[in-house]
Amino acid sequence: MNDTTSRGIDETATQSQRIQLVLLSGVSGSGKSIALNALEDAGYYCVDNLPPQLVDQLLAVATESGHTHLGIAMDVRSADSLGLLPALARRLRQRCDLHFIYLDSTTDMLVQRFSETRRAHPLTARGLAPVAPDQPLPFSAPSLIEAIELERELLAPVASLGLHIDTSGLRPAQLRSWVRQAVGVGASRLTLLFESFAFKRGVALDADYVFDVRMLPNPHYDPSLRGLTGRDAPVADYLRSQPAVMRMLDDITGFLQHWLPAMAEDQRSYVVVAVGCTGGQHRSVFLAEQLGKHFAAEYSVLVRHRELDAADSIGTAARQSGGA
Repeated sequence: MNDTTSRGIDETATQSQRIQLVLLSGVSGSGKSIALNALEDAGYYCVDNLPPQLVDQLLAVATESGHTHLGIAMDVRSADSLGLLPALARRLRQRCDLHFIYLDSTTDMLVQRFSETRRAHPLTARGLAPVAPDQPLPFSAPSLIEAIELERELLAPVASLGLHIDTSGLRPAQLRSWVRQAVGVGASRLTLLFESFAFKRGVALDADYVFDVRMLPNPHYDPSLRGLTGRDAPVADYLRSQPAVMRMLDDITGFLQHWLPAMAEDQRSYVVVAVGCTGGQHRSVFLAEQLGKHFAAEYSVLVRHRELDAADSIGTAARQSGGA
């Protein structure tokens, strides 16, 4: 841990004695190792594959040792005890500032990643896997796709506990950035995450609500705006001048204002609102930015742009490697 990170955590610790706890779960191959490394780089004391029954003991040891930021990864390797996690999470929120992050990906992408790394899926590593979480016997030897689907069933009790991140099209740098953003917001109230995306690259699978804005006027057809994004003033001015765009913004805002209080009362910690257009560059970016600004006064807000963030991470990687 570097001196800057240590100072930042020390300052946070003096402001509050509550432990900052991140529970990380998800399907194998979805990027849990990358996410856990991101937490370590941010100064968290991290433990991989910890059964839920041992969390209280770890918290006790961490408190005695002066650790205030903990990251714990739990996955299908503890399948027989994952059913304890929902009740554990409710109890932990009474004593910790708790974030729960669940990583997922499409089956096709998971198969591709396992093929590229030549690593065995945890449920096939020993050639055996339980048929169901409450039926440890008999055993069967699943194919990779069968193992992935079985894993989804085993993780179903924990998949909806917190922030759901679809890593299908994410670069490692992009995932690290999103994880750091997620744990950087307060855990004491509902967090809204507004995400723009391109329908041509697939629907945002991690969204609670998806709004399609492809019918709105498209700045792409104006040569002077084509190379800009919805965060740039000329594009924003153009879209504000379009009555249909402002009606859409009002409609989405009104819908969320009506239903978000009920979701907060239902003890939801994150709500992901995805806005999609054709290319994920102009309309969806503008609307996500405007929604984030509108709700920031009342909720913890994160804004991310799937396609723009991906382009930024590619550019950063190219610069670091000496590319243009």
